[in-house]
Amino acid sequence: MKRKWLRWLYPGLRIKRWIGLVLLGIFSLAAGIAALGLAAWLALSGGGVPGGEIPEGSFFLVLALGAVLLSGFFIWYGVRGLFRSLVGGLLPYSVLTAGGWADKLYQQRFLERGPRIVVIGGGTGISVLLRGLKKYTSNLTAVVTVTDDGGSSGRLRAEMGVLPPGDIRNCLVALADTETLMDEVLSYRFRQGEGLAGHTLGNLLLVSLTEVAGSFVRAIQEVSKVLAVRGRVLPSTLSQVVLCAELADGTLVEGETSISREGCRGIKRVFLRPQTPLPVPETLEAIYQADAVVIGPGSLFTSVIPNLLVEGIAEAIRKSSATKIYICNVMTQPGETDGYSASDHLRAICAHCRPGMIEYMIVNKQEISRVQLERYQEKGAHPVKTDPAAMEELGVRVILADLLDESEWVRHDPDRLAKAVISLVQRRGINGGS
Repeated sequence: MKRKWLRWLYPGLRIKRWIGLVLLGIFSLAAGIAALGLAAWLALSGGGVPGGEIPEGSFFLVLALGAVLLSGFFIWYGVRGLFRSLVGGLLPYSVLTAGGWADKLYQQRFLERGPRIVVIGGGTGISVLLRGLKKYTSNLTAVVTVTDDGGSSGRLRAEMGVLPPGDIRNCLVALADTETLMDEVLSYRFRQGEGLAGHTLGNLLLVSLTEVAGSFVRAIQEVSKVLAVRGRVLPSTLSQVVLCAELADGTLVEGETSISREGCRGIKRVFLRPQTPLPVPETLEAIYQADAVVIGPGSLFTSVIPNLLVEGIAEAIRKSSATKIYICNVMTQPGETDGYSASDHLRAICAHCRPGMIEYMIVNKQEISRVQLERYQEKGAHPVKTDPAAMEELGVRVILADLLDESEWVRHDPDRLAKAVISLVQRRGINGGS
């Protein structure tokens, strides 16, 4: 059996030439040092070597110094070539030739020292936050809801019995190291084709990898490698759960899509069926080791709270020494949070998970333009009313900030939102958790 180290000598790796040059430099250096020692001995003895023809004086000293300098160049150039050959297999050629590999390595080391943050949610809200946080740390864990039963995810779930991959895919793309064509490909939605129309390529890839790799978590890991994801993405549970809701009039509704449609009658509470699905073990471990646990933003009853109903997750958050943060939505969601204020969002979480779990609440204070308001009012959505006094009565500290982006849609800006979270985590760390 060949030893593994022999693989470094395989042809085509562009490594042997540089190893040979380094070895030549080492031998030349040894010869040069020996020659310098001999020159010193000649100078001290005042003559040559008996029976030999070794030159004397300064000429021999210059030759020895030249050999040392030349060997130093061989070693430097060989190490440089060896390093570029090794790194070139990991970084794109364009980055390497542009001198960007040093920035890349520095950035990686910087992100590795970033705070450990667990983000809990689903939908597009969590993706926005992750897109901003990945610029500050690679120690990210996204815990994503798996109750989606609409669109491509719902069809795959019903037809193949798999966990809904849509929100997982969005988080993977959001955490990708750079925005590349591959990110766009994974988000590509087929517009035609029997059985394909409406599906995204990323969803189909995750489903197929689940069958090949043997587990949904392993499939996520494989896609993470392709995208060079900064952090990791985990489903809140591997159980096939159904989200159910009890409306204000006592009616029971099953399914996330049905809840969003019927919720205009008022949602009293939501629950999972089965009621005690087990969490992914890595999720609880990440929560206990986290510097911060961030809940939201996202649909309150269909993206945020379902994660907290998974067995052990809410209790792990409560026991963790991490900074616990809830990010409130900017707009109410028709069919779920009609007429809700910021404190109403917090009350709903407390009603499902007991009070005392959240320490800080980040709320937008930036004014929304009239044009944007009119566009959303047509759909029945309104700005979430900010009521700091009511929120503080519930035992949380309120952080007000300008959090909106400058697009035509009313949504959080990834950079502003991430900066608010990181600033809070850093301030909490400096103040010793006070």
